[in-house]
Amino acid sequence: MLGPHGAGAPIFREDTMTTRSKGPSAGFSWLTNGITVGFRHPKPLLGGAAFLMVACLLPTLITMPMQFQAAITSTPMSPATFGWIMAISMLAGLLIVPLYAGYLQVIDTAERGLPARALDIFKPYRQGEALRLIGYGLAVMVAYVAVLGVIVVATGGSIATWYMQVVTAQTTHQPPPALPQGFGIAMALFMVLCLFMMGFYAISLGQVALRRRSVFGAIGDGIVGALKNLLPLLVFAVSLILGWIVVGIAFALVAVLLALLGTLVGTWLMFVLIIPLYVALMLTMFAVMFGVMYYLWRDVCGDDIVTGMAEATAI
Repeated sequence: MLGPHGAGAPIFREDTMTTRSKGPSAGFSWLTNGITVGFRHPKPLLGGAAFLMVACLLPTLITMPMQFQAAITSTPMSPATFGWIMAISMLAGLLIVPLYAGYLQVIDTAERGLPARALDIFKPYRQGEALRLIGYGLAVMVAYVAVLGVIVVATGGSIATWYMQVVTAQTTHQPPPALPQGFGIAMALFMVLCLFMMGFYAISLGQVALRRRSVFGAIGDGIVGALKNLLPLLVFAVSLILGWIVVGIAFALVAVLLALLGTLVGTWLMFVLIIPLYVALMLTMFAVMFGVMYYLWRDVCGDDIVTGMAEATAI
């Protein structure tokens, strides 16, 4: 049968399939496919990344003045101000989740060979899917806080105290406090958590955005899928670190070249050239990040969706 929005729309299926376990090399393929997908579909993906980047930066127009005020007055941030900053950031993060889902849908549409537009990242809002996706974002946020809470409790609460001391030291321009006892264990647990959450978030968001799975069904798929693919996730993380080293070296060389041009011609030329370069890097990062998430989801949960699309087209 055709998708709910016409012949050109992706097919969403409520049924779930068994999450698959992939080999270690899958981690490297997720990264390479994520990098190349933007080159295959530059207009919708880079355009959608531009809208997404603006949406992500908008909340800073509210929170940045609060942080700047505390910095210039050299006074500790009040609990009320800190609370407002956290509340605004959390609310903005939840409102952006439907745009994340819309961006994954744009990638999926483009990869199917169907017409895709950058503005399609707003489709979840236009089609009434935003509340379900915001609910998913809230559930994931609660899960994040719960797991971080377990890590803090496991280290005796010293990490939380140290973090608050770091925040206070930054606002008062004081030297940072010494690392607390159990910091190494906490960081090791946090790295394992990050590795797991990479897979969990990609799979669960793909399920809720591209399969229209229920919130808790998608979260369950994400947990199981990530646990089954910890080894390829580790390979992906190592590949990503190596890739970032290459990108960092290349960006540093370009920055040095631009600085030399600035000394020869003028500082204004350096800024005129480096700002577009920085924006292009940010847009590419968005496209690569969501491209990786899409291919990770498709490998673990979504391979049969292309077959379903072909059957619907034949009907």
